[in-house]
Amino acid sequence: MNPHENESPFGPVIYAYTRSQAVADGFQVDVTKTAQEAGIKFPMFLTRAVFDAYAAVPEGVTGQDEAGRLWDIVWMTRFAILRSKSHGDRIPVALYVRNDNRAAKLVKIIARCGPLDMDDPQPAITVMM
Repeated sequence: MNPHENESPFGPVIYAYTRSQAVADGFQVDVTKTAQEAGIKFPMFLTRAVFDAYAAVPEGVTGQDEAGRLWDIVWMTRFAILRSKSHGDRIPVALYVRNDNRAAKLVKIIARCGPLDMDDPQPAITVMM
């Protein structure tokens, strides 16, 4: 048996950043509990950019709360998954978000299904810009 048989053609990994590190560092937000309440079976994460732009309530905005905005993201992701005819790993998600005290605006984000982490191949959903 060749000792180099299982090596990557690209060489050894120089640096790896895991999902668990990204969650611990705050670059991803675990929203699995809310996703399960909405009927999504896979673990679900939002990138910090999506969370800050569409789940967190901007200062001075009335009639909004973080739990409701998060529910909108999760529910519309579920809806996009159910309506998708794509067999790919990315699905567009569209929803209306109000980030001021005027009318809500249509925003488009992406839900991607991939491995939970580098050492855990179970499926997980990441919602990103």
